Amino acid sequence: MSAHWNSGGRGGAAQLLARDWDLVVIGGGITGAGILLEAARRGLKTLLVEQRDFAWGTSSRSSKLVHGGLRYLKEGKFGLTRESVHERQQLLRDAAGLVEPQSFAFGDYQGRKPGRRMFLLGLAIYDLMAGQRARHYFGHDDFLALAPNIANAGLQGGMCYTDAKTDDARLVLRVLREAQQHGGVALNYMAVESLLRSADNGGKVCGAKVRDGVTGQSHEVRARLVISATGAWADGLRAQGGAAPRLRPLRGSHLVLPAWRLPLAQAVSLMHPADGRPVFAFPWEGVTLVGTTDVDHKGDMAREAAITRGEVDYLMAALHDQFPQLGLNEGDILASYAGVRPVIDSGKSDPSKEGRDHALWLEDGLLTVTGGKMTTFRVIALDALRKAATLLPDWRDKLEPRPIFDPAAPLRYDRRLSVMQAARLQGRYGAQAQALVDAAQPGELATIPGTETLWVQLRWAARCESVQKLDDLLLRRSRIGIQLRGGGVEILPRVRAICQPELGWSDQRWDDEQRAYLALWAAHYSLPAQRAMSNENN
Repeated sequence: MSAHWNSGGRGGAAQLLARDWDLVVIGGGITGAGILLEAARRGLKTLLVEQRDFAWGTSSRSSKLVHGGLRYLKEGKFGLTRESVHERQQLLRDAAGLVEPQSFAFGDYQGRKPGRRMFLLGLAIYDLMAGQRARHYFGHDDFLALAPNIANAGLQGGMCYTDAKTDDARLVLRVLREAQQHGGVALNYMAVESLLRSADNGGKVCGAKVRDGVTGQSHEVRARLVISATGAWADGLRAQGGAAPRLRPLRGSHLVLPAWRLPLAQAVSLMHPADGRPVFAFPWEGVTLVGTTDVDHKGDMAREAAITRGEVDYLMAALHDQFPQLGLNEGDILASYAGVRPVIDSGKSDPSKEGRDHALWLEDGLLTVTGGKMTTFRVIALDALRKAATLLPDWRDKLEPRPIFDPAAPLRYDRRLSVMQAARLQGRYGAQAQALVDAAQPGELATIPGTETLWVQLRWAARCESVQKLDDLLLRRSRIGIQLRGGGVEILPRVRAICQPELGWSDQRWDDEQRAYLALWAAHYSLPAQRAMSNENN
């Protein structure tokens, strides 16, 4: 385990940063984490720095889907779909318990596009790419049994297909942990203040000046190559070298509802009644997620994204259209969240028509990797290393794909854990899973009500997962902040009893962190009307 991830383990950061590095990766989302893993396991001395928390940006605010990109077939992007389907299948194998199959149901309504024939053709191609076959069409009564509560008017039957889902932030943490086992180093709250340039090599980038958000100290870090994996924030670093913007930040917002209020055995995929865009609702971690929007993000990129009133209305309209008899209203919503996607700007008037391919740009020694999908993070990482190889002439590697995670010893049988809980822990924590279970105090292998998280996972995060702020713990190490009403305010006393001693925080520090967390939740994870009231109360 990495000492610098343990509570209070920031002491050796100065010596760490002063080492000679082959690669410095800027950005602690899934793209940066994937590059760190693939570089470290291939013998490159690699450091990752993240200005906020790991997965703080897009990689904790995605739609949580590990999908092959069925809609890309309609756009003729067969290569992207094939690649995504292959990586989805690999993740289902290598990350079982963290990446799980998710069935989708799509109603066949009279006069609604896409039509049955076109959809089934796409699913046949999808199956062919995945090397599998399944029944896809169900008549009216059979389909209603599979997807109860959906609108019945005009329903002729429906299509079903399988993709996958994950906890996106935990996927990033698992990839980072795997990288550390191969010698990679990852530090959160380490912001790049400026890029360092070589005086004797044409002013090319040769490192970065970073500021430690925990200690307040600045450090110069030198590397043979600097890789920017900052996603939607990539244009900011590129601008330091005078490069023109190339990204179009798009916001995707989501609603979270209690599972009992929108009960789903499988995901329901639909076309929005207003504009025909795909929208979905699916069961996730004990709640039901509804998303997503796709709008240009005009907000300050330094601030957390948040859902707007228009987006709430848009998603609620989709729910009312698809689940009319449930009578859903805004009072049912537990939380919201919004993420900003890094999409290459091609000038299309409709944001949803922009491509989702990844891109690599080498400019004055800075290699920028951006765009792409969570599903294909390994492909993106290997592409980045192929580009890096041309700049590291003494490093050789075939860069063939390896299993995403190294096999880990299975958990010892424990009657306090169900088979599913043991698989979830194994998938999320890999080689650390047994130590986590062994750390549980009485009652801590119980599930936190309203979630699928065990209390001991909070203890482990506080002890071993570089938690620097309370929102790290409640929004990314666990997802309590979007699963429970009010961001989990009712259980904070027990969270405090478990985690404050592990973190070594004083009473004053905990009180300050809790106040800041609840204000953050009200401003960015509630609904807009509630935010307005919260701001007035402040």
